[in-house]
Amino acid sequence: MFSLLDEPMPGDVSAAIAERMVARRKEHKMSQTDLAVQSGVSLGSIRRFEQRHEISLTALVNIAFALGCERDFESLFARPYYETIDDVIAARKRGA
Repeated sequence: MFSLLDEPMPGDVSAAIAERMVARRKEHKMSQTDLAVQSGVSLGSIRRFEQRHEISLTALVNIAFALGCERDFESLFARPYYETIDDVIAARKRGA
């Protein structure tokens, strides 16, 4: 797992997401097979994600729904980008 102080690499992010997914699966007392059935994602895809941290976005979303974590995606790309302090001030004036 990476720290917020580190510069994460894409593989670090994927691995951290996979670790959290495994933790949620286990909290729900689900086997990989149970999750495959509930999510409609193949057992091979779930194993590949848990072992190699590779998965399609569609499969990841389906897994999130099966685990009751679909709202976790709401914060993805939600933070606005500000290049300067003037951008921040302008956004505050707009109420963003």
